[in-house]
Amino acid sequence: MSIHIAAKEGEIAESILLPGDPLRAKYVAENFLENPVLYSSVRNILGYTGVYKGKKISVQGTGMGIPSISIYVNELFKDYGVKRAIRIGTAGSINKDVKIRDLVLAMSACSDSAVNTHRFKGWNYAPTASFTLLKTAWETAVLKGWQPKTGPIVSEDTFYAENPDDWKLWAKFGCLALEMECAELYTLAAKYGREALGILTISDSLVTGESTTADERQNTFTRMMEVALETAIS
Repeated sequence: MSIHIAAKEGEIAESILLPGDPLRAKYVAENFLENPVLYSSVRNILGYTGVYKGKKISVQGTGMGIPSISIYVNELFKDYGVKRAIRIGTAGSINKDVKIRDLVLAMSACSDSAVNTHRFKGWNYAPTASFTLLKTAWETAVLKGWQPKTGPIVSEDTFYAENPDDWKLWAKFGCLALEMECAELYTLAAKYGREALGILTISDSLVTGESTTADERQNTFTRMMEVALETAIS
């Protein structure tokens, strides 16, 4: 077992879904997986392994923000041999054409975080999703009759920005939404030679001021869960 994940060798599948909210991990396990087994509850960050359409798959909470997801993804890749990691999370729209409850596939992840600035000694790195996972997720969503928005997103380091209008600059350059984890997930996947993708549901809009409830965010954003599961087993 690793420092933050109490699973034994072989208890975590090669494909894993990564919600930030551990209760979303619990929801996925209980509503989509057959015979789910809780393999870790360290710090109440829940991880489960079960079966989806005959294939072993895991779902692991990561907490919020780049530092938190970095801990779990490092351990999942390094200590447990995870090969495919798909983030399922919420995001805030910064584009007028990206509406509440829309599905967003994060092709790449810009960031205001200093993590990669330190990691690459001041050079710029472009965290990018796995093309294979991105293509599969897009095709899966379209076959289900859903039209996902696909493009760059922003992984912010702070939820409450000092300047509440900073998002407008990201929007000017074509970014679709704000979230807090994908840039680190994509960077670590590249480091370890693994595949990663962010599949996001729009929970609020900085453009219109609309928002969803905490209960909706935890329990009803099922389209991204279905697309992620189908993508993970493909």
